[in-house]
Amino acid sequence: MKFDDILFHLGEFGRYQKRLYVLLCLPAISVGSFMMGLVLIMETPKHRCKLPDYLNDTYEIQSSYHQHLINLSIPDSDDETLTYDQCHIYVSNSAGNSNPANFTRQKCTEWVYEKSEFTSTFTSEHNLVCDDALLTSHAKMIFYFGVLVGDLLFGVLADSIGRKKALYVTFLILLASAFGVCWAPEFISFVVLEFIIGAANHGAFMICCVLGLEMVGPSKRVWAGIVIHVFFAIGLLYLVGAGFLLRDWQYISLAIAGPCVFYLSYWFFVPESPRWLISQGRQPEAEDIIRKVAKVNKVKLNEKLLKVSDDDDKSSEGRIWHLFSNRVMLIRTLILFFNWAIVSMMYYGVTMHAGNMGGDFYLNFFLLAVVEFPAYSLSIFLLDRIGRKKLHCSFMVVGGLACLSTIFPVLYGDKSIQPVTLTLAIIGKIGSAGAFGVIYVFSAELFPTVVRNAGMGASSCIARVGGMLAPYVASSGDLVGGKFGQALPLVIFGATSVTAGLLCLLLPETLNKKLPESIEDGIRFGRSDDKIQNEEKVVSKSTKL
Repeated sequence: MKFDDILFHLGEFGRYQKRLYVLLCLPAISVGSFMMGLVLIMETPKHRCKLPDYLNDTYEIQSSYHQHLINLSIPDSDDETLTYDQCHIYVSNSAGNSNPANFTRQKCTEWVYEKSEFTSTFTSEHNLVCDDALLTSHAKMIFYFGVLVGDLLFGVLADSIGRKKALYVTFLILLASAFGVCWAPEFISFVVLEFIIGAANHGAFMICCVLGLEMVGPSKRVWAGIVIHVFFAIGLLYLVGAGFLLRDWQYISLAIAGPCVFYLSYWFFVPESPRWLISQGRQPEAEDIIRKVAKVNKVKLNEKLLKVSDDDDKSSEGRIWHLFSNRVMLIRTLILFFNWAIVSMMYYGVTMHAGNMGGDFYLNFFLLAVVEFPAYSLSIFLLDRIGRKKLHCSFMVVGGLACLSTIFPVLYGDKSIQPVTLTLAIIGKIGSAGAFGVIYVFSAELFPTVVRNAGMGASSCIARVGGMLAPYVASSGDLVGGKFGQALPLVIFGATSVTAGLLCLLLPETLNKKLPESIEDGIRFGRSDDKIQNEEKVVSKSTKL
């Protein structure tokens, strides 16, 4: 008897699994906070050059002295979004002479920052502006590279030492690095710690997802796989609340790190995965957990149920390269990979762009976070009604068109229609969040069973590449400047999203279909018989390699 058969008798989502599932979802709140934390911690406030020899200079100061006003360089471009050049200042060539011809334009070395939204960010504290502005994107890229490394490293670790021990290792590393970064003295130590946070943080999320799904019956896995992302969205609300109340990057970092202390108690409440124990030949330990589940679920346990087979994946002979061994599988795999990258880039990038859309930063961030709840609700409600392909394509195309449309109110409107820009960005975020929920299910069903784990692992890595690109796209508008620069990131997100969504139409639908088991099944899936005949010989040769 396989473990899924046992879960059917124990209850696919009984009282024990519900309690465990909630515990495993709680860390997703912290994951959401960490994954978007740098948006607040490294936000670049409005700034200008500090006035020379003016001790009490602030961003808002209105000096009556012509000397002070002329020192601030007017931007060379027609950038209506800037009052002053943020990186240069005029220095007088002769004392007491206010003639503009006697001033030399120089790069400034000190800045003052607008403090209505943040009293201090890591960016403003270390002056990561002008020539060093790209360092903020580098830091975010390094964080998401840490996420990629964490997915690979802790995935292997969880398969080697078990889900429970690996999860606890990630919690310990996360706790130490999250508190350590609060007092990072300079940029290098900051990004090193953020890299570690990214690895441990998402490593914990991945293990929680796997452990939760391994304890849930087959009919509940789609639901369970999406609901955990709702807790991720709760983490975004927690983050924006902490930012709004605290306004200082160190206090915000402490607020994000604090809940990690609670996760240390999981050693006493979270069991090892019975599936993993069975696969390791540790049958007695698995039986103990199964008996405990039966007791909590108030199910009478038949001893025959304890005769568990561990051959669920023994027949697997597929390898990751088999996804590229045939033209059909190659095209489908590349389309899925492209969608994973674009969904991730758009999801994170639109939120990173919150501070550049005009209006109140915290309101923008809050709205972009809260709209994830209807997005996931739509995913759950429509997934089994209109199908995976149509739903994913709809999310990507509608969200992408909304982002593309922002170019019109930004270029041809004024501040009075800023809510229109925000509304379009919100629709874009709904599209990316909803697509994120669908792509997990769609990909898992399209990849043949023999390469499903490998395919999903590779997809997750590709998604991290999209996350690494997101901060550069989000900051691309700063390089261009002006109104077009304000719209440029959303235009890029929108165009790529529409392209990825339309490419999905080339994929077969998986709703109510018997899923492919072998590579041969994967090639046949969704195709008529006359299109398959020319592929069979090629596949049979490649699978023998």
